[in-house]
Amino acid sequence: MTSAIYAPDTDRLQPKAAGHAVSVGALLSIIEWLSGDECHALDEAGLISGLGRRLQALGLPVERLTLHLMTLHPEFIGRTIAWAPGEPVEIHDREHGARVAISNTPLRKVMETREPLVVDTGESVHGRWQHIDVFADRGLMQLVIAPLCNVDGPVSAAVFGTCRAGGFTASERQVIERILPALRNTSELRILRQVELSLLDTYIGPLTASRILAGRMRRDEIESMEAALLLCDLRGFTELSNRLPGSTVLGLLNAYFDRVVPAITREGGEVLKFMGDAVLAFFPGYDASHSCGAALASARAILDEIDHFQYEGNSIKAGIALHYGEVGYGNVGSGRRLDFTLIGGDVNLASRIQTACSELGEALLMSAPFREEAGAGDVVSVGSHRLKGFADPAELFTIVR
Repeated sequence: MTSAIYAPDTDRLQPKAAGHAVSVGALLSIIEWLSGDECHALDEAGLISGLGRRLQALGLPVERLTLHLMTLHPEFIGRTIAWAPGEPVEIHDREHGARVAISNTPLRKVMETREPLVVDTGESVHGRWQHIDVFADRGLMQLVIAPLCNVDGPVSAAVFGTCRAGGFTASERQVIERILPALRNTSELRILRQVELSLLDTYIGPLTASRILAGRMRRDEIESMEAALLLCDLRGFTELSNRLPGSTVLGLLNAYFDRVVPAITREGGEVLKFMGDAVLAFFPGYDASHSCGAALASARAILDEIDHFQYEGNSIKAGIALHYGEVGYGNVGSGRRLDFTLIGGDVNLASRIQTACSELGEALLMSAPFREEAGAGDVVSVGSHRLKGFADPAELFTIVR
């Protein structure tokens, strides 16, 4: 891109090349908007539509405006937000395989080199771009592609497209150049928000993430709450891990978790921990019968999934414990290394019930308090049993399958 100069005796931006002049005040109003509170409060769709309309109001022939915001996420490499006049804003979450779709394209070149490009419809040493979904079949004649370089992390990009023959003038490209620092900053804020939320959600779950974002991070901030607890443990995992290659064991574990975790989250549960081959989840007890019903529905779904599970010829079995009680929920640890967890006698009881699954040969066992709240009709008693660490025998129940 060419650089622009300001004429000291006018309030117009004077480009080096011929083209219409843009009021410095109008240009500054866009920069101030990108940097201000109004824009800061907008979501990604509001940002891109507001910017597109303002650029058109300046006289720029922007018929397509896209932001390609790269992020850190276990499933998605980034998000594309696309605007065109008179159309709804498009938002595309890109899976990691999407790298292939933009390989050998000017868009990828800009992200790798951190240098802007202006590309037309003809052949280019930087590759073609017309096949990229947000640009295809729109009659675009030219793209101005600019990197949005964050302080660290992957490079994002902004793309300004026009259908005008001959493309953007030098003056118009200079206007785009002037707004890029402010656009980069406001985009980076959104990327950081997304990274913050996705990493917290990925590693600790949405409920715990909301507590951290609300500032409840201190070690002594322990909250007492009632919850339905679900503890699912893979049976015979030690034998499997000793017998199978490490890569097969890892693949089997991930395939197993792919069946357990969605069954929990679909019912509103939150996975708190992966403990080797075990999953500890809780369903907050805002309504005890609803929480226990949701936990039981999750357990049924898990068992149905595992009944049909095969990974490279290996089938598995699991034991699931269900209990309802009061838990301490908060941070434990030392100094700057903390962990959100559940503690208390009811958590210990759930663990002992899970151990009883193996001892009694049952795929699912639940406590009497859980059975009472769940109210399921196909539950039968398996008798009273002594559980390690508890003085009184506990009556346990299972479901008729």
